[in-house]
Amino acid sequence: MSGMHVIQMGDRGRLVVPAEVRARVGLAEGTPLVLLESPAGLVLMTRDQLKARVRDELSGLDLVDQLLADRRRAAAAEDAA
Repeated sequence: MSGMHVIQMGDRGRLVVPAEVRARVGLAEGTPLVLLESPAGLVLMTRDQLKARVRDELSGLDLVDQLLADRRRAAAAEDAA
């Protein structure tokens, strides 16, 4: 499996995903894709791939504790005013 494929922008902004990539990742006509624009560049992925990426990036974080701490700080600041 190669991680890089050179493709060209076609008419009306169309991109063609190489057949071997479509077959390997199970893309069919009409499959929704997400184009993620980041400071590092563009990333094209399926919705499931994006969900997995977000889960990986958030794993190990305790978002509930962070939210509660933020709310407590805001309440303390409000009480002090």
